[in-house]
Amino acid sequence: MPRPPRRPRLGTLRVWTFGLLTFCLASTACDLLPRPGDTRGVQQQAIWVKQGRLTVDTDRKVTLVRLRADSTTGDHDVLLTRFDFAPSGAEGAEYALRLGLDLGHARELSIGHAYRLGSEIPAFGTVTCFCRPLRPDSVRGTYVLRQRGVAQLTGRVDATLYFTAWDSSADHVTYRLRQSIFGVR
Repeated sequence: MPRPPRRPRLGTLRVWTFGLLTFCLASTACDLLPRPGDTRGVQQQAIWVKQGRLTVDTDRKVTLVRLRADSTTGDHDVLLTRFDFAPSGAEGAEYALRLGLDLGHARELSIGHAYRLGSEIPAFGTVTCFCRPLRPDSVRGTYVLRQRGVAQLTGRVDATLYFTAWDSSADHVTYRLRQSIFGVR
């Protein structure tokens, strides 16, 4: 004679329900899942330098701009990131955006507040692509700090990076960056 199906215990159901509820709350609070309209970049670099300053070095001879955090001078928190994009399956369509943010003193930033990039938070960006050499103009948008830990910053960036061709000041290009961003010390 077959046995009747076994019912789960009430305690087991509570544990599963609590676990599912905890996961849902954590994933929305930590911004783990992408939002509609987010860019699909993969963050490859996440450097948070405490007590430094953002340095932008330009070499006009080889049309190169370098972003780096100088930890020998300055007392600001600097966030350096790199996002890799492959918008299509075609070879040569890949590009990488580097973004440098001078956060000032990260402890003084309010969690959940949208700070304007460029005016409230100095920001610089570079692009690496198989295209004409591009000179950075400006970064405009917002940065929202979501979580500030001992060794990690988590936030969201919604920005447009503006560039001009090195050889023609009439040619302008923009790149969009809208997604989660983090930095690790």
